[in-house]
Amino acid sequence: MPPNRSNFLRLLIVLPSWVGDVAMATPTLRAIRNAYPGVFIAGMARAGIDELLESSGLVDEVLVVRSSGVMGIKRAAARARPLRFDAALLLKNSFSSALMARVAGIPRRIGYDRDVRGMLLTDALDPPRRPDGSWEPISAVRYYWNLAAAYLLDGAGRPTSGMGTMELDVSPAQAAAGEEILSKAGVGRHDRVAMLNPGANAAVKRWPADRFAAIADRLSERGWKVLVNGSPAEADVVAAVLAACRGPAPVALPTVGIRLGSLKHVIRRANLVVTNDTGPRHMAAALGTPLVSLFGPTDVRWAIIPTRPGAPEACVIADPTLPPELIANDHHDRCAMTKISVDRAWEAVESVIGSSHQPANSLTA
Repeated sequence: MPPNRSNFLRLLIVLPSWVGDVAMATPTLRAIRNAYPGVFIAGMARAGIDELLESSGLVDEVLVVRSSGVMGIKRAAARARPLRFDAALLLKNSFSSALMARVAGIPRRIGYDRDVRGMLLTDALDPPRRPDGSWEPISAVRYYWNLAAAYLLDGAGRPTSGMGTMELDVSPAQAAAGEEILSKAGVGRHDRVAMLNPGANAAVKRWPADRFAAIADRLSERGWKVLVNGSPAEADVVAAVLAACRGPAPVALPTVGIRLGSLKHVIRRANLVVTNDTGPRHMAAALGTPLVSLFGPTDVRWAIIPTRPGAPEACVIADPTLPPELIANDHHDRCAMTKISVDRAWEAVESVIGSSHQPANSLTA
């Protein structure tokens, strides 16, 4: 049932751990922000997510915590308890997030009934499953929206059909830091900029480095300025792309001091992002940058996103013939990233850069 708004003054939203998932939660965060204009809304997240949400206005404050382990749960609960939240919306699926909200004394705890945490929730929604009990592959954007709509948005007079697009913003400080990065990378005001993102949180989700290099070479031949992004842990992946380039070497963003906040500005400045299914893909969609996204053994249905008008996305799927009753995550050989050829990816690049009116989320064979 919807909350009693007369007593609903302070809401904690426990955010997902991954950058991409937080970006996919932004339509839900915006709807809650609009539906409860007088309510204090805080997000709880790991370090870095505060940079991601900076200047967005989606929450009033981000409580940065390290919640892993028993002591992590205690520290997070101790951070939340003095703020006397009336309710917690648990977008994070973990048992520990529900336990933290209970230890913090938050009377209303809203979340999906999964990961053996139902007994810790006051409002538990069954997660979408298939008849055989397996997870239904639905977009994380819709997954978060459905939870909030069930217990918060409808009760505030917000129709469930009102889901908007993903959104992020760039603060002036982040923009200045991003401009410094672009200057170090030799990007001029009128350059066409492509950012390649060859990393991912699992090796099976990474398109081969030499194929990213082939895309970099084709873009460079056409006068594009090419940047290669990666986290500090992905420095070897970035280096492999640069080593495989036959033409002028792109600029490796990790070598010029990129951070998550300045990365937002770089992505916003870019005219194209070519990426695996990972955080910068969702950031680009939220910032309105044209996209080519490469999907292997991660089912594209988990990651369908509402892109902004005029910011097309072409999703290149390793095996577009996979029957809908099967899930790509369960078929690593059939859906290996190596099944995506350079020519297929380049065809998607040309379709995106050739027209700013291409329908969002087009799927290319």
